[in-house]
Amino acid sequence: MDLRLGAWRERVRGRPRRWIAATAALVVLAGAGTWSAAAASDGEPAVQRQDRMMPMGGGVRIDTSYFTSGSPTDKRPAVLLAHGFGGSKADLRAEAEKLSRDGYAVLTWSARGFGRSNGKIGLNDPKGEVADVSRMIDWLAKRPEVRLDKPGDPRVGVTGASYGGAVSLLAAGHDDRVDAIAPQITYWNLADALFPDGVFKKLWAGIFFTSGSADIGARTSEAGLQCGRFQKQLCDMYQRVAVSGEPDAAARKLLAERSPVAVGNRIKVPTLIAQGQTDSLFPLGQADEMARQIKANGAPVDVDWLAGGHDGGDMEVARTETRVASWFDRYLKQDKSADTGPAFRVTRTGGVDSTDGAATLRGASGETYPGLRGDKRVAVPLKSATETFENPPGGGPPSISAVPGLGSVSRLSSLGFGLSLDFPGQFARFDSAPLRNEVRITGSPTVRAHVKSSTGTAVLFAKVYDAGPAGTREVLPSQLVTPIKVTGAGGNGKNVTITLPAIDHEVQKGHRLRLVLSATDLGYASPAKPATYQVSLHDGALSLPTAPDVETAAAPLPSWVWWLPIGAVVIAAALLLTARRRTTAPAPDPALAEVPLQITDLSKRYAKSTDRYAVRDVSFTVEKGQVLGLLGPNGAGKTTTLRMLMGLIRPDAGEIRVFGHAIRPGAPVLSRVGAFVEGAGFLPHLSGRENLELYWKATGRPAQDAHMEEALEIAGLGDALARAVRTYSQGMRQRLAIAQAMLGLPDLLILDEPTNGLDPPQIREMREVMIRYAQGGRTVIVSSHLLAEVEQSCTHLVVMDRGRLVQAGPVADIVGSGGTLLVGLVTQIPDPLVEKVGALEGVETATRVDAGLLVRLGPTGTPHRLLTDLVRLDVPVNALGPHRRLEDAFLTLIGAPQT
Repeated sequence: MDLRLGAWRERVRGRPRRWIAATAALVVLAGAGTWSAAAASDGEPAVQRQDRMMPMGGGVRIDTSYFTSGSPTDKRPAVLLAHGFGGSKADLRAEAEKLSRDGYAVLTWSARGFGRSNGKIGLNDPKGEVADVSRMIDWLAKRPEVRLDKPGDPRVGVTGASYGGAVSLLAAGHDDRVDAIAPQITYWNLADALFPDGVFKKLWAGIFFTSGSADIGARTSEAGLQCGRFQKQLCDMYQRVAVSGEPDAAARKLLAERSPVAVGNRIKVPTLIAQGQTDSLFPLGQADEMARQIKANGAPVDVDWLAGGHDGGDMEVARTETRVASWFDRYLKQDKSADTGPAFRVTRTGGVDSTDGAATLRGASGETYPGLRGDKRVAVPLKSATETFENPPGGGPPSISAVPGLGSVSRLSSLGFGLSLDFPGQFARFDSAPLRNEVRITGSPTVRAHVKSSTGTAVLFAKVYDAGPAGTREVLPSQLVTPIKVTGAGGNGKNVTITLPAIDHEVQKGHRLRLVLSATDLGYASPAKPATYQVSLHDGALSLPTAPDVETAAAPLPSWVWWLPIGAVVIAAALLLTARRRTTAPAPDPALAEVPLQITDLSKRYAKSTDRYAVRDVSFTVEKGQVLGLLGPNGAGKTTTLRMLMGLIRPDAGEIRVFGHAIRPGAPVLSRVGAFVEGAGFLPHLSGRENLELYWKATGRPAQDAHMEEALEIAGLGDALARAVRTYSQGMRQRLAIAQAMLGLPDLLILDEPTNGLDPPQIREMREVMIRYAQGGRTVIVSSHLLAEVEQSCTHLVVMDRGRLVQAGPVADIVGSGGTLLVGLVTQIPDPLVEKVGALEGVETATRVDAGLLVRLGPTGTPHRLLTDLVRLDVPVNALGPHRRLEDAFLTLIGAPQT
């Protein structure tokens, strides 16, 4: 079973097994990883990768990949990058390449029992997986490009998530050569994680052991147990606990010995801890224990609570990777200027994005880590009557709180939605009065209770709901629950302190808090023997941790708010004083009345980039009936040009005329222009049709001029037009936005990346729509990165790079000739010879491609002269002709390398 966290991430780190779709909601011990690396962008250094099988002794061979970039003579720190359970080194390639470009030597590997590595899974056995890390550090110490602190001691950091995060902690505890670590969503004590308070977390543990055992399917001597890649003692332990439903001392000892807690007092290196809030496998308490111990050892520790976790949600991959890199810059490169972020940061949900219905995230931070007890406590009284309830025979049906893998449910709990179920007669409930003030819970609430059991032992599952006003659903924050095993609860019962799950959750004014103690939970094993429980609150109050010093960066009001009234007066006065000096818009040019667009010497430089132009000296003309493709890499100035064309921003110099009229903000001629630039905003509660009708009504033009049905036919949304836009997929929103741009059938249609979110049939349909639209005498300008689509749909091209016009003209001219020739070669030639070709007179550039060389001729160059010079240089030419592939022609025009 593929148990990587990547199956849930937006970037989707990892490649799922063929059957993972059947069990996608049941994932465990996941780790950081990425998909296959993308090609380096222009200007980035190349990355060299070395793959090798590294012997570890005892016949074990570990599959490794080593990444470096830049000059081999430069000394650099090293980073060991560990994958999650069920993954392999392949998951980490993109992250490894990024770190190598940042100046690190990066070593990734497939742990024992995963990928192409052999050996048995030991759950980070100190004599197995942890010893392997030390041997890899030995290997790094012999690499000439790795910086050494002393002979045999490389400057090295370790990072990884879940299974890989634990090995980073263990490596720091077992090998004092480790200089910094960045564990993510991992465990401190695996025994506490799988057997919290002596209660068996059967669902997570069952998925974990069963999936690992099924990888190979080799049977042990015990009938019916599939050990697969696990060490036999781990299989025996799991079978024993799964049958009894209770962990024994030997099981706890085995897992604890292989956990970071076993060497916690020896971890004394700078540690960045990133833990997930939606994580019923390794909750925030695991990170709290590691933070307190490592800080007590005297090491720097920062704590980051992510939005996601093993139960899913947003893993904030890009932000986390950036922070890890900064951490290593500070403590491996010893760059004191590196910003490692706050001592404590927590991601909070800031509501819903009205354009796509997604939860928006914002960060809050503090100068110190408050821990799970918080900086201050708030007492909320609860009703204290004695509640009597039953543990059902066989422990079922169980209540439901967290369901592994249903991350969308955990994430929605912060927005007022959630999935939870408690069966009547199987739980105790204690409510507060409506809160008079809102309260932000940051940490673990606690409550004192008196528990009595007819069997002398009670297993309870504690959780706190946020209950809104009547008619609204109660929410279980992050879908988390805490198991409590109470022994000695017969006779007169027993007083216990219950520590509830650590959360970061805001309870609004007027809401109630509801403490529920259930006899069962889907994720855990509860006693099969029926029992009667009686529970009352010992002091009648729920103690809530708060961290008032943890605030969002945007909390203070910007200073301009206070100066706004004064500024308004000053601006008004300035307008009055300069009104007579303002020039009117240039008169329309009758000669251009039938020309859809003419741009002349257009330039724009943003205020914060005074030394760099976004657009500079750009001139081109677009005629009726053309489909013009606006091409260029990111940062070429395409979107800036389109925004000036729409009158959204003013150019610094030059002129834009549409049908002879100079463009100014609000120019009447813009009514003849339809545009879809940088996405469209819709009211999520209205239907697609209602959004379009409202948009057209805002234009003030007659309803019959909208040509609504023609635009809706183009959108192809069918019955979805009657549904609320918040239910639309990205592709449906894209099609609705294009239909909005086409309302009124404008004479000039501008589309920015119109095929984003569309599937192949829809892309083909969009291509045909643009072609037909132009053939009717109108004009289309399309900006896109899909060069194959541009080549099929556009009649003309404008290519921009770094704000300048590179080339403009018919597609056939730019692709077919345009001074670009493809030189076919019998065999590839060495780089020095390629450089000689590029230096020939009449040649501007020579670039290696799969088929040979792509040569761009200068003004004095000719194909005949080029062929003569190639023969003179003994270049093995077997073909020479015009290049007819837009992708390579485009890359040549912007000076990018070919692949």
